[in-house]
Order: sequence, then C-alpha cells, then structure tokens
Amino acid sequence: MSGGLRVLLICTLSVFLFGAVGCRQTVRFAGAAVRQNPLRSMGPSADWTYNGLDARVLPRLRPGSYATATRGVRFLGAADLGPHGYRFSASEQSGIVYTCRAGHVDVSHVRKAADWTGYLAAVALENLEKGRTSFQVKQVEPSLYYVELTYPENWNDLDSAERERIAREVSCDLGQYLAWTGLTWHEILTWFGYRFKVWQSEFPSAFSWEDNYSNLLGTHIAVAALQDETRPFSETVTHLLGVRLAELGVQPAQMAVETTEALRGRWFSHQWHYTWIYERNFDVGIDDGYVTPRLVPSLAACEEPEPRPLPVPALDSLARHGFAMQLEIEPRVWEERRIMTLVFPQYDGRPRRLDPAIHFPLLIGYIERDAVARGFSSAGGDALGG
Repeated sequence: MSGGLRVLLICTLSVFLFGAVGCRQTVRFAGAAVRQNPLRSMGPSADWTYNGLDARVLPRLRPGSYATATRGVRFLGAADLGPHGYRFSASEQSGIVYTCRAGHVDVSHVRKAADWTGYLAAVALENLEKGRTSFQVKQVEPSLYYVELTYPENWNDLDSAERERIAREVSCDLGQYLAWTGLTWHEILTWFGYRFKVWQSEFPSAFSWEDNYSNLLGTHIAVAALQDETRPFSETVTHLLGVRLAELGVQPAQMAVETTEALRGRWFSHQWHYTWIYERNFDVGIDDGYVTPRLVPSLAACEEPEPRPLPVPALDSLARHGFAMQLEIEPRVWEERRIMTLVFPQYDGRPRRLDPAIHFPLLIGYIERDAVARGFSSAGGDALGG
C-alpha cells in the first residue's frame, strides 16, 4: 500500500471513529495505524551495520499472550517455535512455553524484546558512526526517548577500525539498555491505563508474572545475536532462542497446559470474555540488578527447580571505553498527568521528562503499594523465586 493511500485510509477511518467513539479514542487509533508503517526516514544506510538489521526499518508489531489456560492462548513445546522473523516469517510461532528454571515464558515478548534490542543497537551504531552527541527514538508507545552521549576525549584520535570496534560494543549495550527501559516503561504505562488498542485494556497483563523475565530474556538473546555476525540477526535469534529455552528446561506443550490449568483460581481466573490476572511480578532489578522468575512449585517434571535470575543491562562497556549516557523519557500519553504528579509533586502540566534511573524506582514502589491495595499477589506465596 502506498504512503498516500495509507494516509487516506487512516483519515477516512478516523472520521468514522470520531463519530463512533470520540476524539481521544480516534487519535489513539490513528496513531496506532501510523506506527505500523515499517519504514522511517533516516536517509541512506550507514557503513557500520549489523548483519540483517537496518536502522531505517522498525521491528514489526507482536501482540503478547496471557500465560493462562484460557481460550485463545497457545502453548508451545521446543519443536513448535519455527524460525524467527524480524519483519515477517510465515512459519514463526508464538505463545507460552513452560520451563523448569524460568517458569512461564511468553515467546512473543521474547521475540519483541530481541527485535527492539537489535533495532535500537543499529540506531545507536549509526549515530556513533556519525559522531552525534544526541538522538531521539520511539518504541511502540508515543513516548519519546532522548539520548545524550558524551564521547571519550581521544575518540577522534582513534583510527576508523578501532572506533567501529568500540562503537559496536557500546551500541550493543545501548540497544539492550534502551530496549529494556522501554519494555519496563510499557509495563508501567499499562498499569496506569495506557492501551495500544482502543477497545482492549492492557491492565490485566501489566507486570503479569511472566512478562519482565520474558522481556529480559529477549534482550539477552539479542545481545548474543549481535555479537555473532556470521549469520543474519533473525537466523541467529532462531538458534539462540532454542538454546536458551533448552537451558531453562523447556517442557512439552501438554505439560505446560496442565501446569497452567492447576493455577486456575490462584494466579488467574476467567469469566465470560475477561481474564483476571492475580499473580504479578514487579521485579525489574532495582534492588539487586537481577530479575528472578516465578516458578510453579511441586511440579513433578522439574525436580527441585531453582529459578535462574537474569542480570538487567548495566552499560559496562560505556564506562570502560570512556563514554557517558543520559536518558530521559517524555511520556506523551493520556496518562501523563497522573504519572508525572507522582514523581513531581509540584507538576503543573507543562511537558517534563523522566529520568528512568531516578523515577522508575518511585513508580514501581507506588505500583507495588497499589497492587497490595487492589488485592493482587506479588510476593509469590504460591511461587518459587519471589
């Protein structure tokens, strides 16, 4: 579909929806449709690139899945995954797997996190090649991420090959950090009511017990894929996804179904067309730098299961090579006032930016207290690794 025809279609649908559901929902719908355009104008591709990635091509949209034994949720085994596709793969499969060391894993979240890590690493690499000290990125939500870079004093004294070697290492860490920050921001936003689809609330899945670990696992897979350029990115992710799930003790699909069904009424329930999620996991590594997964206890197939924590991105390579980075987020969502009032007591409604390092702990603390007030389980009373 051409760009002009796409815009015409969006405008026509927007006019229809304005009368049907109102201005706010119409803006959201139009914004969602525009964001599905896979290309953005960044000029010619850079010389420094990652195999199979292009900083001008956004990852495709991937809806996640509840980790519940309810209608529409597909459970997978190790042989069901299919090849990973950054843009499209007809054979790619997503759904829920169960593992002995990581509990439930949402494969769609893993794939999404891997792709955004790869994309943001490619963007960072292009900006490093061009010597830019600042750049902006968006992910799925309208929020805007402002990145400020300080280069080492001797950067321009290095030869091109050495600059590229260092830039690849730094951009890989930056890609993982930006992706993880954005994925965590998505969970925060959905807790406060943000929804990508006008007609579907995402609150039931905000910080659901498998989300954070699935996201983080995807960023780690992407980092390993970026470091192995003997194959295209998607091909390497395909291989590594199978390897990592095997290391985590992935179980057959039927075992995943039976394990999840046993949690009905404790971790989730389903009435009519609505799924209620009771078990949440707010661990994003703030306390110890690791995310620990929720495991289902007393599972015969997993003898003495031990959760396998994953480290959150730390930007070690930037400090090692003399770089510094400052990241800020401009929310740009309808829920902005409520969020900003929590971290800026004197907030007056004018645009302000969040510093994730400072403000995420405050927001997660509020969300944990809010979860207790709402009666959600977050301490893992029926889980291991909480």
